Amino acid sequence: MRTQWLKERENDKVRTQMYYAKQGVITQEMRYVAELEKLEPELVRSEVARGRMIIPANVNHKNLEPMAIGIAATCKINANIGSSALASDVSEEIDKIVVSQKYKADTAMDLSTGGDLDDIRRHVIANSKIPIGTVPIYQILHDVNNKIEDLTIEKMLEVLERQAQQGVSYFTIHAGFLLETMPKVAKRKMGIVSRGGSLMAAWMMHYHRENPFYTAFDEILEICAKYDVSLSLGDSLRPGCLADASDEAQLGELKVLGDLTLRAWEKDVQVMIEGPGHVPINQIERNMKIQRELCHEAPFYILGPLVTDIAAGYDHISSAIGAAVGGWHGASMLCYVTPKEHLGLPNAEDVREGIIAYKIAAHAADIARGRTGARDIDDAMSDARYTFDWEKQFELALDGDRAREYHDETLPQDVFKEAEFCSMCGPKFCSYKITQEIMDNPDSLAWIAEAAAAQNTEKELKLAQ
Repeated sequence: MRTQWLKERENDKVRTQMYYAKQGVITQEMRYVAELEKLEPELVRSEVARGRMIIPANVNHKNLEPMAIGIAATCKINANIGSSALASDVSEEIDKIVVSQKYKADTAMDLSTGGDLDDIRRHVIANSKIPIGTVPIYQILHDVNNKIEDLTIEKMLEVLERQAQQGVSYFTIHAGFLLETMPKVAKRKMGIVSRGGSLMAAWMMHYHRENPFYTAFDEILEICAKYDVSLSLGDSLRPGCLADASDEAQLGELKVLGDLTLRAWEKDVQVMIEGPGHVPINQIERNMKIQRELCHEAPFYILGPLVTDIAAGYDHISSAIGAAVGGWHGASMLCYVTPKEHLGLPNAEDVREGIIAYKIAAHAADIARGRTGARDIDDAMSDARYTFDWEKQFELALDGDRAREYHDETLPQDVFKEAEFCSMCGPKFCSYKITQEIMDNPDSLAWIAEAAAAQNTEKELKLAQ
């Protein structure tokens, strides 16, 4: 799709979506996004220029289909995939990215830490039409044989450039965690739970020097501007338990991320802000409001948040609850959690479970925010259920394969796709069927009309008619 678009712009000095938006240019990517989101192209352009919307679209990811993250767009979800030092298989990661797209993840992050990282990423990007993000510190550490003391700014920038050349559309950079914050971390129950954050802490404490991502932020911006890589400014100090939620370490880092956002915008680099991990449900709305204030309304990309600490094996549910509330109150993208969170490396089936949980959360958030047309599919599903149109129900479901699987578990024969009941209530106790029989009975309708007239309310009369 983008080959011709990019060819037309290949000689431009700067090729970021934010640069074009600031110049008043509506790119083909912006028009494509506008059509998807049912927005005016000019609104998309103005939101990208303002920084409230990003279109992560590396100039080297030509098979990418553009999408938008921002408060004016529908709530998006991200799927995390990637190998580990204990399990690395290119084919498994290809399976995960294929599953991610089948179940409609909007972006995916390759968080691989084991195996040939460049080869894994190359295959993931080649098989992906959605933007791919990374956490570059994982490869940086991998390339220095896991010796954090050997990390240099030169090595860091070399890895960033290499990943950008491959087509990575957004980087999670842990640049907001400063040396001065370490005393605040000491007050926590669980300290630092971000892998990137903990690695930065180890480097800073080894050298007693400032965070290298913060020190080299201008050089990072140059690489991002060159390839149009968006920055996902990472929350190194996200709370890893309810006890640490909304503390001074978390909110102090958020303020630094707001300052870095302004610096990135000056260089026409798109930015979103990563958000908290474990937050009690009553604190989520406040967290969304504080982020908008401190980070100048840059899109908020939240992990969960998980609303309880005791849902091991079911953290995709615990976090989807928080994600729905966060999306309702202004988060632009939700980073999924799988059932394996805190327990192990997710497989393709875990990816599916996490995506569906978060598609539910994002859709619930869009309905709560009153987005135009968000509830249309729900109304269509209600009509299909009331008329026993089973095939339509499977078509409309977020996971139609699972819906069909559960229906067919007890009634697999094709004849039951025409049945006016399911195995829950059977043919005699279906509430839909009983209601339809009442409504189809002339005597019942006459009685309803008489009752409505007796109550003499315009609303009930209209309902009876």
